[in-house]
Amino acid sequence: MNIPANLKYSKDHEWVKVEGNVAVVGITDFAQSELGDIVFVDIQTEGEDLGAGENFGSIEAVKTVADALMPVSGKVIEVNPELEGAPELVNTDPYGKGWMVKVEMSNAAELNDLMDAAAYEAMIK
Repeated sequence: MNIPANLKYSKDHEWVKVEGNVAVVGITDFAQSELGDIVFVDIQTEGEDLGAGENFGSIEAVKTVADALMPVSGKVIEVNPELEGAPELVNTDPYGKGWMVKVEMSNAAELNDLMDAAAYEAMIK
């Protein structure tokens, strides 16, 4: 299981990479493996201000549909355009090309509520 040390993690299995005041968000390697083959990613929240814990989209796998939840509050400024034609990128490269949204954070202090790699790894064991 790949859990990069440079990221922050939510209890809902989203990861966050901080780039200045922007949070790049996706789902973890663990989450994509639990979901199975992802066939569709539906994110219609570009331009919206959402709070931490709010739904920013859905991830449809062969057997189930899962909500994608905001790990931090902010405005969704970009949705990964590659996922529309290639949702399997979430399976094959969850921390790279499989990112989902970029969020302009409204409260960077919320990052302190997220887990580091060691705490996330302990949670999923």
